[in-house]
Amino acid sequence: MKKIILLAAITVFGVATTNAQTVKKAVKKEVAKIETPKVDGAGLVFESETIDYGTISKGSEGKREFVLTNNGTKPLTITNTQGSCGCTVPTKPEGAIAPGAKATIGVKYDTNRVGAFTKTVTVTSNASETPKVLTIKGTVVDNAPTVEPTKS
Repeated sequence: MKKIILLAAITVFGVATTNAQTVKKAVKKEVAKIETPKVDGAGLVFESETIDYGTISKGSEGKREFVLTNNGTKPLTITNTQGSCGCTVPTKPEGAIAPGAKATIGVKYDTNRVGAFTKTVTVTSNASETPKVLTIKGTVVDNAPTVEPTKS
């Protein structure tokens, strides 16, 4: 009798474990299939609309990139990129971006300015949702060694 109960328990446990793994795999496949919806005309979708520099040292590399995809049915043309101040210099991709193709908008922040910052980059294009405002943020710290005054 004990053997039958033990065998039944092992069978139920095995079936439950197998089904749980099958469901988990199906959920992962569904998540991977989620795509950006297509739009009629030129489309503009960014992987991220905010770049967080985090905490960086004064004078360090300030270049970053926003990655975009044309999710439309027609070529996308970026006509202008404008930083919110002179310390933020964006660069736009040259030429048209084909439907489904990716491109980058470069941005360089002047890291010689110590302190926290939040700046914007305005992107103008032939997409239906224009202009698009992107954000960069972070904190620049001065890592220069402090010099103690000498006593005379």
